[in-house]
Amino acid sequence: QVQLVESGGGSVQAGGSLRLSCAASRLPYVNNCMGWFRQAPGKEREGVATIYTYRGNTFYADSVKGRFTISQDNAKNTVYLQMNSLEPEDSAVYYCAAASGRPCSDDFNQARFGYWGQGSQVTVSS
Repeated sequence: QVQLVESGGGSVQAGGSLRLSCAASRLPYVNNCMGWFRQAPGKEREGVATIYTYRGNTFYADSVKGRFTISQDNAKNTVYLQMNSLEPEDSAVYYCAAASGRPCSDDFNQARFGYWGQGSQVTVSS
């Protein structure tokens, strides 16, 4: 059974930082597109960042470029999202997702992601 276990959410003041972690297990393929998505109350879920674990290439939503960094530790099967200069608009439930056996694309098409984590709440206060 595939598992994506997230950790690292919490509350922070504007300008602060948080790091999310996503530990993956039992994915069917070695090379995967791993992504972070978020959903704020009353809004649709949106793509934040993705990384292709084979080559390490990344995509970012315009709203987080220069502030967020997605990275991976292949030895630990873990993907991270380092979030700096957080803004109240970044408050949301953040989800880790995996498109197993597929490279990433820049459109954050959620239909390509077959596996999802449980979600981690991130709250940024002004």
